[in-house]
Amino acid sequence: MNETSLFMPQIRIFLTLLLILNCADNLAIAQSEIISEDKINKLVKQAWFDYKDSNFEKSLITSRVALNYATALKNDYLIARSYKIIAGNYSELSEFDKAIFFYNKSLFYANKTNNDSIKYSLYNNLGNIYCFERKQFDKGIRYYKKSIAYGLKINDLSQVYFTNVNIAWANFDYGNFKEGYPYLKYIDANKKKYGDESTDVVVNMLNGMYSSYKEDNDNANTYFLKAIEAGKNSIEKSDLSYSHLEYSKFLTKIEKYKEAYENLSAFNKITEELYNEEKLKKASIAGFNLELDEYKRQIDKIENEKISQYQSLKKSRLIVILFIVISFILLLLIITLIKNIRYKKKHNLELLQAKEIAEEASLLKTQFISTISHELRTPLYGVVGITNMLLEEHKELSNSQHLSSLKFSARYLLSLVNDILQINKIEENKVVLENLTFNISDEIAMIKNSLSFLSQKNNNKISVSIDRDIPEYLIGDKLRLAQILMNLVSNALKFTKDGEVEIIVNLKKSEGKYHYLEFHIKDNGVGIAIADQGKIFEKFVQVGRKDEDYQGTGLGLSIVKRLLGLFGTTILLQSDIGEGTAFSFTIPFECDPAKTKDIIDEIQVDLTSDEIYKILVVEDNLINQLVTRKIIEKNNYICKVVDDGFGALQILENEDFDLILMDINMPLMNGFETTKRIRQLGIKTPIVALTAFDKDEITDEAISSGMNDIIIKPFEPVKLFKIMNYLIYETKNVGC
Repeated sequence: MNETSLFMPQIRIFLTLLLILNCADNLAIAQSEIISEDKINKLVKQAWFDYKDSNFEKSLITSRVALNYATALKNDYLIARSYKIIAGNYSELSEFDKAIFFYNKSLFYANKTNNDSIKYSLYNNLGNIYCFERKQFDKGIRYYKKSIAYGLKINDLSQVYFTNVNIAWANFDYGNFKEGYPYLKYIDANKKKYGDESTDVVVNMLNGMYSSYKEDNDNANTYFLKAIEAGKNSIEKSDLSYSHLEYSKFLTKIEKYKEAYENLSAFNKITEELYNEEKLKKASIAGFNLELDEYKRQIDKIENEKISQYQSLKKSRLIVILFIVISFILLLLIITLIKNIRYKKKHNLELLQAKEIAEEASLLKTQFISTISHELRTPLYGVVGITNMLLEEHKELSNSQHLSSLKFSARYLLSLVNDILQINKIEENKVVLENLTFNISDEIAMIKNSLSFLSQKNNNKISVSIDRDIPEYLIGDKLRLAQILMNLVSNALKFTKDGEVEIIVNLKKSEGKYHYLEFHIKDNGVGIAIADQGKIFEKFVQVGRKDEDYQGTGLGLSIVKRLLGLFGTTILLQSDIGEGTAFSFTIPFECDPAKTKDIIDEIQVDLTSDEIYKILVVEDNLINQLVTRKIIEKNNYICKVVDDGFGALQILENEDFDLILMDINMPLMNGFETTKRIRQLGIKTPIVALTAFDKDEITDEAISSGMNDIIIKPFEPVKLFKIMNYLIYETKNVGC
């Protein structure tokens, strides 16, 4: 131990007393004098110039004075700038914990302002500390990216360029040359546009480091020499020191040890000049003053809180008086409240009556929709059926525009009826999602084929892209999914001409057995104005419709939104006039091979037979009798028709049938009552309800009456015969 060390405790005590007195003097000046913003700005600029000149002692003292004045003035921006310079000084002095502390203080006050430039700078500097000093690479990169975001926000591409330099340097420093190369490539491409003397040294050094990594020694040597030459003419001597250090590493790598030693010595010399012992000691004293200021601010805050508490106690007497007054007022209010309660009891009776009227109106609405749909479906069944018969029996009419228009109009009207029913059922919470197994590629192929006519009409192309990572079989409500996609794709095709509609399905994520599928329906059609996008999902709303165009009823997108609500998801829309439209949504589906096998095993198989079956049709409508008979006899079945339930009971006493098709809404005796009486006679013949009622409305009553299945008119003949064959086959096998 030398003699100097014996006197160190006494020196420290003396310095501490001196600093405390100095601190008290400065604080007294700051509190007694309010300085203008211009003067504080000049102090901040002076502290910054001193910092850039590595005069840390002077920079800390000046920024400390500026901070005290800015705090007294309550100017958040100037406080933030002062803290930033203080943090920069601590960073240069390798006191990184303090640097981080003061950068965060600066960020706290910067976030109270609208100045994004200082936020950019603070995030960049925090990125430097965490990447290069704390060796927390990921955290540092996150700060750099926030810095770039603010640089882009203020459209300062030179600052964005500067941060990209830091990111490239950080990656190279960690040996991540492949990850850092894209940033170096960007830097080199924009060097002339955004680079300057402050970055020229580092950019050449980084190119030297990357060339060294790629074993391109000639280029590496050239770049390092350029960096050192530029550094000699630069104010930023720390960059020159780093260039010597990296060049030394390169020379060691290529076994030029003498030159490597010379560059390492140059690095040490510049570092000593920047951070000599005397300068660090003075800076440490100035930093101690700053810390005392910070402690004093905390003490002042506590004192202010004590004063507030004392003032609160003085007001307690007034609060007691106010409490008595308020209690008296509350008593009056309670008396008034009792009177109001008596009045509301009377008023609530009126509300209950209004509620009953509203519920009755809702029930009437449901009954009305059900009745109207039934009354429309019944004649539509006849129109569609007779049109098909005419086209089949008179081939010369196959090109008749009148018949085609008739068939189109009937199907359009049927689609409208179905849409109204669907909306009504969703609003009354009568729709329950089913679990069916399906292949997403097959479902979308079916939708594409179904809409081929519509795509050809407007000369559009439908393209499909499905993620290969999606499992082959999924479990979910494929019928509701198909309805959503049909509505969205058909909507896109209607509003696109000579264009393309894309159906894209991606696997977004997997959690256990559930796979989240992200659907995108894109077109390059007319697009939707931003002003109209908020209302297109409402019922009966049509945007940009022309009288000569057929664009549906305005229910499709409303149904889509409500069905997606059942799946627990929402739909997103991106569009603009002339730019096309893109809808997207995400639905989770289950993938369970064992469960899928069970579902597939339960699916009814279409069992065809060459036998000729005898069918009884119970139907009161003459046109529907004709249509149903033609459909059945066309497939070589024997068909007999009766007009009502009594006719059915009479013919069943004398004849046997393989299956009965039963209408529901008949005079004298409806289909349910007829079915009950047939079962009471011990007749086990399968009975299928052939009706225009919605299936959900009659399922319970149909099953309880003894019916085996339900088919809604109008129907596809293929579906009818599939159900008939299955039921006949099952009945005959049970009989055996």
